[in-house]
Amino acid sequence: MDNILITGAASGIGAATARLFHERGWQVGLIDLNPEALATQAAALGGVWHRALDVTDLAAVEAALEDFCGRHAGQLRLLFNCAGVLRFGHFEEIGMAEHARILNINVLGLVQVTHAAFAYLKATRGAQVINMGSASGLYGTPHMASYSASKFAVRGFTEALELEWHRHGIRVGDLMPPFVRTPMVSSQCFEPPVLRRLGVNLDAEDIARAAWQQAQGAAVHRPVSWLFRLMYWSGQVSPAWMNRGIMKVLSGV
Repeated sequence: MDNILITGAASGIGAATARLFHERGWQVGLIDLNPEALATQAAALGGVWHRALDVTDLAAVEAALEDFCGRHAGQLRLLFNCAGVLRFGHFEEIGMAEHARILNINVLGLVQVTHAAFAYLKATRGAQVINMGSASGLYGTPHMASYSASKFAVRGFTEALELEWHRHGIRVGDLMPPFVRTPMVSSQCFEPPVLRRLGVNLDAEDIARAAWQQAQGAAVHRPVSWLFRLMYWSGQVSPAWMNRGIMKVLSGV
């Protein structure tokens, strides 16, 4: 039976993905920093495996992977790196501790979980890694500079590892949605102009369905929503000055 391990699984996109894959017969494992919300989510799915930890804690990550995959004959069909944090605001008004937290969780945490999962993925036929990317990884987005930088890193990491791990039979790809209606977005105190102009037209279930599509047929990058697919593919052929101009207008800077 296929199994999936999801980080950031207590709410939002991670929780929606866990529900969808569980409904479709997969063995689900949940990781999140919030123990209470995680336990509630695990109980709602019938008491599935879960572990509360910080993805930047390498020892805890390695122990969790060993425990979860040990229950599945040392195999891992799909790793979904969904844990992430976001902060909207003017770069200089956000403290360095918050910038560091964004980069540590969104980049270092993702890399550490992927590294710890390698042996289990390699042992599994058809293994995949899905990284949570973002539309802000396509062109640097004002008022979310550190988050945008972290998603550029995720995009580069995904592209490199997809090529490198081909020899092991492991597919690596990312999901690239624009703004998604989740607690991470709704809890923000600052509203970037780009959010007002583009709107929030996706919910967590939309991204969960994209993760399911990715599990059935991997792509290196999977833009989510018709609008961002149009922006993504036009951005591949448009000159850099045009992409910069579009972002300048959307962001009101």
